[in-house]
Amino acid sequence: MAKLTKEEIIASLKEMTVVEVFDLVKAIEDEFGVTAAAAVAVAGPAAAAEENEGPAEVNLILKSVGASKVPVIKAVQAITGLGLMDAKKLVDGAPCAIKEKISPTEAEEHKKVLVEAGAEVEIK
Repeated sequence: MAKLTKEEIIASLKEMTVVEVFDLVKAIEDEFGVTAAAAVAVAGPAAAAEENEGPAEVNLILKSVGASKVPVIKAVQAITGLGLMDAKKLVDGAPCAIKEKISPTEAEEHKKVLVEAGAEVEIK
């Protein structure tokens, strides 16, 4: 078997995910009967990144209707599934929550639709 250079090993490590590197470290520990203090440092940033991703659930708040109310009412109706009159009441009550406890990606999609309709929206 050909001997790998340090540069080749580093290049292959750059292509691995954090989980793959962690598995490799475990395999090296098992093979040679050693412990790697750096394994904690490798797992640490991954865990910190997961914590900093943001909240799992957010609220979509309609702050103001804007210049044109009808497109905003139609957008709210499509997003919430409410009838026309209920959607109008909700829009007339701005600022108010349009949807609560939804994923951040869903909130961003709905925000985009509402902003295109002319509304001012906030995600909390």
